[in-house]
Amino acid sequence: MSKKTIIIAEAGVNHNGNKKLAKKLIDAAANAGVDYVKFQTFKAEKLVTKSLSKADYQKNNTRNADSQFNMLKKLELSETDHDELKNYATKKGVSFFSTAFDLDSIYYLKSLGLEHAKIPSGEITNLPYLRAISKNFKKIILSTGMAELFEIQDALNALLDGGTDKENITVLHCTTDYPTAMKDVNLKAMLHIQKELGVQIGYSDHTLGIEVPIAAVALGARVIEKHFTLNRTMEGPDHAASLEPNELKEMVTAIRNVEVAISGSGVKEPAKAELKNRTVARKSIVAAKEIKQGDVLTEENLTVKRSGNGISPMKWDKVVGTIAKSNFEQDELISL
Repeated sequence: MSKKTIIIAEAGVNHNGNKKLAKKLIDAAANAGVDYVKFQTFKAEKLVTKSLSKADYQKNNTRNADSQFNMLKKLELSETDHDELKNYATKKGVSFFSTAFDLDSIYYLKSLGLEHAKIPSGEITNLPYLRAISKNFKKIILSTGMAELFEIQDALNALLDGGTDKENITVLHCTTDYPTAMKDVNLKAMLHIQKELGVQIGYSDHTLGIEVPIAAVALGARVIEKHFTLNRTMEGPDHAASLEPNELKEMVTAIRNVEVAISGSGVKEPAKAELKNRTVARKSIVAAKEIKQGDVLTEENLTVKRSGNGISPMKWDKVVGTIAKSNFEQDELISL
């Protein structure tokens, strides 16, 4: 990863199992200027039991109480779909990425030549999964929704024990609720993760809007992940908590602007661009009224006004009480 913030546009399952819709999502991600467009790779049979109920947010967003299995089965992408979407993303100038949710999917994504692995929040306590990830991928992004700090440490240890270098792991603070209320973001927890675990940090966002990921970048996030959709009103588990294309583009622009804004030296000193404004913004000591040569300069016949190319008002006490060496018209800069 480069020094700039890596922005991952999470298409996830917002393609609704439709390859054409998936390509439109890639188009939107490329147009927004993100670094990666990310999907989800799984086989429903290997991910959930057939009787598992949906989460409440899934019931609300899909508008039915069907099982997780039936919902996910409709959202699968085939290996052929993955190949085609990866090639399509490359043509569009955006890198293809996907999250594996089972062991076979890990091996398949490895065969596609992907550089990074993304561990979703739900797999943070899955030791066989973590071992497979560390064995097959050099660079790893770990989401931490629902996790206690010790669970993150345990997952991190599993990756390190598997041979992953710590500098190749980025840990994302995350709140697993769709959408996440602002009061539940706890963004400073990202810094707590960094302090306690000594890892590169990022943020996976499920709030509405773009404010929180922008704030995360200002706090030091090196990776931002954000769900997006073509239309928030579409039926599906994640659409309601996703950005639409124009919002995604606005987020990318804002993040890049923030990166520039925080990239200075950190030393308080004038920017070169503002030095020219000193003479028009600062003030100098001027004559408050006509002053004759030989008059005593007093607080009554002196005042302070723009421009700032005369004697600084910070020298007021040195000027007051001296003798005028020449005549001064009202508003004329005083000289000694």
